[in-house]
This record gives sequence, structure tokens and C-alpha cells, in this order.
Amino acid sequence: MSGRVFGSPMFLGFDHLEQMLERASKNASDGYPPYNIEQVSPTTLRITLAVAGFVMEDLHITQEDNQLVIRGRQSDDGQGRIFLHRGIAARQFQKAFVLAEGIEVGGAWMDNGLLHIELARPQPEVRVRKIEIGRAPSSPSRDRVAPVVDVPAGRKQRMVRVIDEE
Repeated sequence: MSGRVFGSPMFLGFDHLEQMLERASKNASDGYPPYNIEQVSPTTLRITLAVAGFVMEDLHITQEDNQLVIRGRQSDDGQGRIFLHRGIAARQFQKAFVLAEGIEVGGAWMDNGLLHIELARPQPEVRVRKIEIGRAPSSPSRDRVAPVVDVPAGRKQRMVRVIDEE
């Protein structure tokens, strides 16, 4: 068996999920800065990062496709200061979270050295569509055109040509 999670031919169109899992496993190895993920309500999540020593200007949050990326880079204000011990991390970081389809970033705020990011997870709507099974046309044409069915908004419509094997 290969190392692919969705290697079965029954999983159609899930190759992007496999890529997201690989990306997430690469990002999970770095533990800095520490963070919490909590479910605030059935439709709301909150990511909290411990960013002691950072100010808002040092932090940047972007959403790149389906990834939430938090970057921190402190400006060097230690000029002229002599540290006998420096135990507070002053290093830069990048933390990325893979977001599922439909999750929206609601906002972010700082509070007592903690960066909070609010995420909205809308409830998925249940879609059931009945597919009608029709009879084959009585004409002997070898190149029939299949009927075009309703396509969700934002997707391209494609013409499908059905060719019988006789």
C-alpha cells in the first residue's frame, strides 16, 4: 500500500485534501509561539497565540488561499541595553493554519500578550439532488450530447459528449 491517504479510486477529487494534510504536518513541528484553539460556540473558533514582547506593529496576519498565516518579527529595541540574562524569546516566527472551505476570519485583537483570532465556521447546508435516469434516445446517432445539469454558481459549465461503444 502506498503512503497516500486518498489512494482509493472511490475518493474522487480529494487530492487537494491530501496536499493540505502534508502541509499541515510540516507546520506542526514548530512549537513557537505556543497557541490554543478553542471552540467558543457551535459556529465560532478562536486561535490564541502567546506573543509576549510583541506589539501589534510586529505582527502580521494574512489569509493565503486556504491558509491563515501569522508572522511576527520584533524590531530590535535592545540597542544600548545590556542583558545579564535574556530568557524572553525575541525571535521571528511564522505559524500557518490550514482552513477548511467556508471558514472565515472574523477579526483579531491583542490582550495581555495574547493574540486572539476569531474564526467563523458556518453550518453546512445539506444538499440533496435527485438525478433522473432517462431512456436512451431512439435515434441511431453515435455522438449524443448529454443534457447539461444545473451547476453551482462559480463553476464552469462543460459540455459532455457521450459516445456509445457498440
